[in-house]
Amino acid sequence: MDITLHSTFLPHNDPAESLAFYRDALGFEVRKEVEYGGRHWITVGPKGQPETSIVLHPPGATPGLTDEERHTIAEMMAKGTYAMIILATQDLDGVFEKLQARGAEVIQEPTDQPYGVRDCAFRDPAGNHIRINQAA
Repeated sequence: MDITLHSTFLPHNDPAESLAFYRDALGFEVRKEVEYGGRHWITVGPKGQPETSIVLHPPGATPGLTDEERHTIAEMMAKGTYAMIILATQDLDGVFEKLQARGAEVIQEPTDQPYGVRDCAFRDPAGNHIRINQAA
């Protein structure tokens, strides 16, 4: 069986702020931007890895959501408990310093975890939990 990770979805509240974080701070390339019905989807991904993408989407656009569910999602995003992604880099400390200098909200400075990973954590402008591991 040959299965790869193609894309994952993270919600955004403001496409311009999300672009500033993923494109300008993390250095991801923008692969697609789609406006539909007054809403904005942005596909980004790491340079040199066209097979892996993150789709930044308006959270209320998911078909079938009730108003109560949209409200719950908005509350969870505000608390930073709705979505999470783990990235990896060869230069954890360098990425941490760059994101911190750009004003990203730090959750955790680079730390050697007891389970064998060195990582740090931020929140993106929408409140998504972004963990970054030191690549082996």
